[in-house]
Amino acid sequence: MFKDIIPFRFQRITRRQGGGDGAYCTYVKEADDAANKISQRKRIGINWLQNKALLAPLAGISNLPFRLVARSFGCSLAFTEMISANGLIRKSDKTLNYLRTSAEDQPLGVQIFGAQPDIMAEAARIVADQGAALIDINMGCPVKKVIKAGAGAILMKDPDRAASIITAVKKAVSVAVTVKIRSGWNRSSINAVDIARIAEDCGAAAIIIHARTYDQGFAGDADWSIIAQVKKAVGLPVIGNGDIWYPRDAMKMRQETSCDAVMVGRGSLGDPWIFKGIHQLFSGAGEDYLPTLSQRYEIINTHWKMEAQFSGKKIADKSFRKHLLWYTKGLPGSSRFRQIVSSMPDRQTMMDEVDRFFQSLG
Repeated sequence: MFKDIIPFRFQRITRRQGGGDGAYCTYVKEADDAANKISQRKRIGINWLQNKALLAPLAGISNLPFRLVARSFGCSLAFTEMISANGLIRKSDKTLNYLRTSAEDQPLGVQIFGAQPDIMAEAARIVADQGAALIDINMGCPVKKVIKAGAGAILMKDPDRAASIITAVKKAVSVAVTVKIRSGWNRSSINAVDIARIAEDCGAAAIIIHARTYDQGFAGDADWSIIAQVKKAVGLPVIGNGDIWYPRDAMKMRQETSCDAVMVGRGSLGDPWIFKGIHQLFSGAGEDYLPTLSQRYEIINTHWKMEAQFSGKKIADKSFRKHLLWYTKGLPGSSRFRQIVSSMPDRQTMMDEVDRFFQSLG
């Protein structure tokens, strides 16, 4: 199932030795220059997204291995996690690391956030130069640190600044620019339609709507009726996001809102095959998409190996623990298994417990 993505060939983004402003170079591990240039030239027409399922930018989650696993089950477009425009401008190694990709990780969307139009424009140029197929402007993040910096969801309270940022980014790059918003700041200030119209006027190629307000965070129910209102108000493709936990939710969202595509976020955690199910339903097939126990075990092993190759064994052994909990959630006896694994110190002991757990399930 995964033989074509492991070992994967990843691209690092780094600074050229002795380089000045904007002095970036790329190098590809175990890949030739020609293949890299081909992957970097890939671009997408936004209409290609019609009837597709996209992977949302997930902070601390959406790295290259996670994206490749999602793609292997039919994810049509994957996004990096949200990237700071200021970090890109400062050439922060940690920030640039978010841009690591591979020839198999295409087309790739990169989401950036910031409060200053000129900085966002320069960050967009950096991202476009690294081969992004699409650049998304975050206007929906509810994290306090981001809000205090004047970025994320607070931009929905400042339409003029939002317009200036979209315009600046659009002028800076030739790739498609999208905008991800929320329903509004709170229930008394639902303004997704207004912001979507502004984005359209400023040249955005599509609107992505997380159908919750800022003050909801990730709690409560998403109000899909807001997606429907935006779809009726603009001529742009509209991508719906929020409360897609099963393939049938994606189908229901499209039926109720007429959105052009769907974006899956937390519903993909431990369930990358949700993209397979969505593709089947959108194609008129059934919803029989869940893996067998042996397939689930294979996914765990492969994903873990990819994480180790990408991040190094020590970091991967620590960071993959959360994926183990997600991959096994809902299986018989999983509560006990998750308690045991949570306290284990290293990969071998955890993998031994994974083996025992799956053997006990038959």
